[in-house]
Amino acid sequence: MTLEKIPNISVDCVVFGFDVISKSLNVLLINRRLNKPNKENIIIDDYVLTGYHIYKNETLDDAASRVLNELTGLHNLYKKQFKVFGNPNRLMNKKDIIWAESENFNLRTVTVAYYFLLPTHEVNLEENPYNANWFPINNLPELGFDHEKIINEAYEDLKFKSLHEPITFELLPDKFTIKDLQDLYESILGIQIDNRNFRRKLIKKKYIIALDEKQTGVSKKPAQLYMFSRDVYKKVYEKNFLINI
Repeated sequence: MTLEKIPNISVDCVVFGFDVISKSLNVLLINRRLNKPNKENIIIDDYVLTGYHIYKNETLDDAASRVLNELTGLHNLYKKQFKVFGNPNRLMNKKDIIWAESENFNLRTVTVAYYFLLPTHEVNLEENPYNANWFPINNLPELGFDHEKIINEAYEDLKFKSLHEPITFELLPDKFTIKDLQDLYESILGIQIDNRNFRRKLIKKKYIIALDEKQTGVSKKPAQLYMFSRDVYKKVYEKNFLINI
């Protein structure tokens, strides 16, 4: 069965990933590359978010999940629809017009933007068919379309939500150290956090549970491992800041 797409409605997905080794909040981007017809000269070589048109038989959420799965092979990740981008000139950059003509793409496309959260190690880049790569949020490459604006607005939403909801744990492995969590918050918020103050406040949270395990494979003294309990969080949650920094 041939799937019929809606030509002027799309989803664009900002995939945030945290690397516990480099302590970097990253964005997953795909290479947009176009050569001149029958020539080797490259006329477009930049990066974009992954996205696609909506099929007539699917919801927006289903379309975003489909696009994310095609990019990463993953299901059931944290997903947030955060804004619609419909500026009439959003795709009118010279390179974007050339790309749209080559792909028979409607220049008056409205896109519904989502962001997803995951640890970077969950994505296998070596076998990725879209030439995808992680880039630090503060060191992005040249971007096509209005994707810099979409990423920046997703990032602002993430910073706000990270103080109010337990979404940061989606970016960490199931077992983590308090230092991992501090590194993550510093990477998201772009600030330095006092070690002792952060640790003292976090270990008092009933939903951050100490495990009878420590780090393995480290050269320094292994640190205590913890896990986040969503069940406990739901029981004790109050509409206030998740942490106070």
